[in-house]
Amino acid sequence: MSVRIHFLPDDVTVDAKVGEPLLEVARRAGVIIPTGCLMGSCYACTVELEDMDTVRACISAVPPGREKLTINLFSDPTW
Repeated sequence: MSVRIHFLPDDVTVDAKVGEPLLEVARRAGVIIPTGCLMGSCYACTVELEDMDTVRACISAVPPGREKLTINLFSDPTW
């Protein structure tokens, strides 16, 4: 199943498969999500989903049950 992912504030849209890692989707779309530990502990890759849930992109995948998903990228000057 395909999900249309819209990255903000970059305004980039890409199709992704359910279960595909969010970092891979972002890289494929040319969107940079900062990373640190790649294990979810440092929170460098925190993004906000359209329903206001925050997830760590390095340990999260495209969720099932949606046709589209908007992901808001945080800007953290320490990374």
